[in-house]
Amino acid sequence: MSGLETDTHDLAFDEKAAWLRLARTPRIGAVTFARLIDRFGDAASAIAALPDLARETGAKQFHIPSRDRAESELEAVAHCGARLLASCEPDYPDLLRCALPAPPVIIAKGDLSLARRRCCAMVGARNASAAGLRFARELACGLGAQDITVVSGLARGIDGAAHTGALETGTIAVVAGGIDHIYPREHRDLHENIARQGLVLSEMPLGTIPTARDFPRRNRIISGLSLGTLVVEAALRSGSLITARFAGEQGREVMAVPGSPLDPRARGSNQLLRDGAALIECVGDIVAILENAQPVMPHPVTANGLNEDADLLTELTAPDERVRGRTMGRPVQARAVPEEPVLPSFAMTSASSTSALSDDPTARLLAFLSPTPVSMDELARQASLPIGVVQATLLEAELSGCATILPGGLVQAQTT
Repeated sequence: MSGLETDTHDLAFDEKAAWLRLARTPRIGAVTFARLIDRFGDAASAIAALPDLARETGAKQFHIPSRDRAESELEAVAHCGARLLASCEPDYPDLLRCALPAPPVIIAKGDLSLARRRCCAMVGARNASAAGLRFARELACGLGAQDITVVSGLARGIDGAAHTGALETGTIAVVAGGIDHIYPREHRDLHENIARQGLVLSEMPLGTIPTARDFPRRNRIISGLSLGTLVVEAALRSGSLITARFAGEQGREVMAVPGSPLDPRARGSNQLLRDGAALIECVGDIVAILENAQPVMPHPVTANGLNEDADLLTELTAPDERVRGRTMGRPVQARAVPEEPVLPSFAMTSASSTSALSDDPTARLLAFLSPTPVSMDELARQASLPIGVVQATLLEAELSGCATILPGGLVQAQTT
């Protein structure tokens, strides 16, 4: 079967093991994988041909994972209550299959039917403001009420708020490491709830600890699963803008929520609006855009034919970025790192989340403030602090010039 055909079929266990072996082979990325399947017809035949291809190109011998290792991975996936899906199988999400080159395999735990509904990605800053977090949560809840699945990356900030808002109606968390690796640690309960009520998905083997370069790969899957991507808050250099770029390249809708020009957390999303992204003010705006979205069609893997030997052999001699830091499909126990830089919140703090802050309630509260006014009750909820502590702390912050308390119990960051 061609890597570009839309006809699908379930793989037998032996076929899936061969498919997995090829997918986990170093220097075989998604594009090369599709080329090999198109040329040789199936994974087993492609594996058998790899030694000759290596000799023809003068490349080093391919280190193909053994059949036992592939079968062990399949058994481990089943043991943890998940499924490994090949990109040719009918349960593999159709929209993701159209985002060529699609990941050859994904591991999914939870309700796969959520990926067959209309999906909307929602991403944004990790060090989001309280106003941004609340708006993301409300948008996600509203989308769920319209039977739209919310897709995000389970990161701190906007991602977590989006998942929380859509947890009861359906959300998909795409993670950069293995589906069994909890990152960030404070999202353990949310991760487990999504696996139970929604869907957790990754292309990485179980046990993989993500490194910085894995997050853009995750972002491409987030946009690939979705008809459109919404950015709520994003700095000019952030992973959220990478996701939006992927969405545009995949022919999907790009949307953004406008933010204050005084807030650096909104500069990236405002730039998207200047570049032509759809402006979003309410759930109805998103629904209208998704309803009028153009049909998603597969894009060619390359402008050249998949069967041109020269193209295939050239690619096989190049290092495949997918496997740097890993050997023969085994995850490397590397330190997990954030997917976007931490930006300072005005003159107050540069912490990216409440978990990264000290126990100082002032630092915790000021991290959530922005030029957009927010209620003290909302701040207390986001910072997990008693309202009395919030009131006293904000009074001190106002006296020190860090915050402004407005009529009606509202507070905003002091930016001058």
